[in-house]
Amino acid sequence: MTHSKRQEMPHQTDQMFLTDAGFETSMLFHKGFDMPHFAFFPMLRTADGRAAMKEYFAPFMETARQNDAGFILDTNTWRANPDWATLLGYDADDLAAINREAVAFAGDLRTEFGAGMNVLINGVIGPRGDGYNPAEIMTAEQAEDYHGVQVGTFADSGADMVSALTMTNVPEAVGVARAAGDRGLACVISFTLETDGRLPTGQTLAEAIAGVDAACLKKPAYYMVNCVHPDHFGDLLELGGDWIHRIHGLRANASRMSHAELDECDVLDDGNPQELGQQYVSLTQLLPNLNVFGGCCGTDHRHVAQICDALHAA
Repeated sequence: MTHSKRQEMPHQTDQMFLTDAGFETSMLFHKGFDMPHFAFFPMLRTADGRAAMKEYFAPFMETARQNDAGFILDTNTWRANPDWATLLGYDADDLAAINREAVAFAGDLRTEFGAGMNVLINGVIGPRGDGYNPAEIMTAEQAEDYHGVQVGTFADSGADMVSALTMTNVPEAVGVARAAGDRGLACVISFTLETDGRLPTGQTLAEAIAGVDAACLKKPAYYMVNCVHPDHFGDLLELGGDWIHRIHGLRANASRMSHAELDECDVLDDGNPQELGQQYVSLTQLLPNLNVFGGCCGTDHRHVAQICDALHAA
C-alpha cells in the first residue's frame, strides 16, 4: 500500500483532524457484540464484525469531509498484542496476520469513504496489561521488544503512523516510541489520566511527556490524552509550560466516572455531547497546538459532530 504523495501528519499542519470515538464501548453497548477481554479484533474475521465497523466509521469520515478535516483512521488492534491474544486463543502467526488484515481493512475503508481527503491509517497499539491499572510495569527495553513486533507488522503493512493509546506509564510509552523510531514510523503517544489528572502511576502529564522525550533519540511526533473527562485535567493545563505544545490530540470520555467505576458499569454513560463540545473549545484555549479531536469511552459519532460544531462556532 504505497502513496504517491506523502500525507501531512497533524503536527506538520494546522489542519483540523478527526478520529473516531469510543469504538469498543460502541460495539459492546450499541451493537451488542460479545467481547471477551474487551477485544474486538477477532470480529475482523467475521462478516458481521466488518459490516459493523464499516457502519461505525462511515459517519465519522463523512463528518471529517463536511468539516474539511483530515481523518486518522484507526486499526481495530488495541488488544491485538501477545498477552491478550493468548487469552483469546491466538498464536503469534495468527496475531501477525490479524494485524496485517486490520491495516488492509482500514485501507478498504479509506478507499470507500475517504476519496480526496487526507486519511491517515493509524496502527493502534494498546497497553500490554490493563489500560487502567499498570500492575506490572516493563522496562523500556522490555516494552520495545514486546510492542516492537506489532509496530513492525504495521510498518511492513503500509500503515502511515502508529499510536499507543491509553498508556499508563512512561517506560511502556518509551518502548513503543523507540520501536517506531527504529522502523521510521511516525509515532503518537496517548496517556490516560485518573480523576486527579495524573497518570495511574501518579506521575503528572508534564513529567510523563518530558520523560518520554528525554528517553527517545527519535521523539514521538506528538502526544495525546485519552480516556479521561475534561473536568479531570483542565486545571493542570492552566499551569502551562513548554510541554503543553507537544499535545496535539484529545479523545476524552463522555463520562465523569473514574476508571474503576467505568470498569464496573453495566450501562453506558454517554454524558452530554453538547457540553463535551463546549469543554473541547475551552481546552483549545489552553492547548495551542490541539488539532486532533475525537472521543473515547461512551462517546460516539454524535459527540464528535458536536465537538466540530462547537469549535466552528467558537
